[in-house]
Amino acid sequence: VNFSKSLAMPPQGLPLSRMAPLGMLLGLLIASCFTFCLSRQNPEFALTNTEKSSTKETERKETTAEEELDPEVLEVFHPTHEWEPLRPGQAVPAGSHVRLNLQTGAREVKLQDEDKFRNNLKGSKKGKRLNINTNTYTSQDLKSALAKFKEGVETETSKEDKARQAEVKRLFRPIEELKKDFEELNVVIESDMQIMVRLINKFNSSSSSLEEKIAALFDLEYYVHQMDNAQDLFSFGGLQVVINGLNSTEPLVKEYAAFVLGAAFSSNPKVQVEAIEGGALQKLLVILATEQPLTAKKKVLFALCSLLRHFPYAQQQFLKLGGLQVLRSLVQEKGTEVLAVRVVTLLYDLVTEKMFAEEEAKLTREMSPEKLQQYRQVHLLPGLREQGWCEITAHLLALPEHDAREKVLQTLGTLLATCRDRFRQDPQLSRMLASLQAEYQALATLELQDGEDEGYFRELLGSINSLLKELR
Repeated sequence: VNFSKSLAMPPQGLPLSRMAPLGMLLGLLIASCFTFCLSRQNPEFALTNTEKSSTKETERKETTAEEELDPEVLEVFHPTHEWEPLRPGQAVPAGSHVRLNLQTGAREVKLQDEDKFRNNLKGSKKGKRLNINTNTYTSQDLKSALAKFKEGVETETSKEDKARQAEVKRLFRPIEELKKDFEELNVVIESDMQIMVRLINKFNSSSSSLEEKIAALFDLEYYVHQMDNAQDLFSFGGLQVVINGLNSTEPLVKEYAAFVLGAAFSSNPKVQVEAIEGGALQKLLVILATEQPLTAKKKVLFALCSLLRHFPYAQQQFLKLGGLQVLRSLVQEKGTEVLAVRVVTLLYDLVTEKMFAEEEAKLTREMSPEKLQQYRQVHLLPGLREQGWCEITAHLLALPEHDAREKVLQTLGTLLATCRDRFRQDPQLSRMLASLQAEYQALATLELQDGEDEGYFRELLGSINSLLKELR
């Protein structure tokens, strides 16, 4: 198509003044079309080459990244054992632990746990390349260094061992010398039995002073607390020597002899039997029935209680020898309130012991018939009624101590079946119980106010109320 001819001819009817701008516009359009056609036919004449341009941009970015990561200009970051943020352009040593914090989007770095002992990367400075040369030491060098290290450790260890051995030799003696000393010491080492023999000889010697005899008895009491030692005491005749000491004219000798006997009698049936056969019960009752210091009577009463408890045969002999009369006289003496409480406690223990023995024989049938027969021959309750212990025990409620009153109330409850009519006929007992009821009611109320639901005075009040109920 010949566009030039048709375009060169002006349209008919248009004036020449409007033809000039229209011609310029058409010329610009023709030039643009020509350029577009050339670019489609030959890419070399295009205004821009997209492929080459993008390639050059990629090369430029890689060059820039290499420049940024160039070790010569990197800032070396020394990590610790805590996570720390890593800024762009910072390098980290090999083996470091790097992570991406998903919350902040920053990279964080720290030393690995197994590398705690290898934090020695101090040779590198900021802005310089890390100089890590793995070929510095050969395997032979490492073996040699390790051998020297072991040699040094062995040398130091040997020196420490020698010093320790020298210190041990200085502080301790050789075993041969110790064996010789032990052989010599065996001559002077005494067993408990040998010590007791020596103490008995000192006590029984006429040449020993009163102080030496008392000291011997005092030391002997420590050993006879053990059951085997107490049995050894009578095996070589020492028990009879101490029992004979109860006949001494010296009150201190009687006191400490009874002290030893009380310790030896406690829960030791063999020694109790030997003591009865040796006449200890008679001698103890004689001391209690005669005028003696209060301290001596305390120790004698202690020995008597130890001899009678859990020994029905001794209890039979006690009743036959008039033991209840002796204790009644002891309780009625002035200034013997402490002894009175101990006597009442002894009677309570003996009564309940017999009751428990009979109940045990009925329930378990484990008690020997002989021992049960011995308990049945102990007629303690009738003897207490005949000897006036119903009234004596009731009047002991006048004692001021709460502990003493508690023991008396327990004994009254035990004697209730035997002494019920005597208690009802005693107006002093009724007044005493009413007075104690009011006193302990007030004390129990104070306990309740203090938040004590089961207090001491509440229990005493319960015992008094039960006794009053039985006597109505």
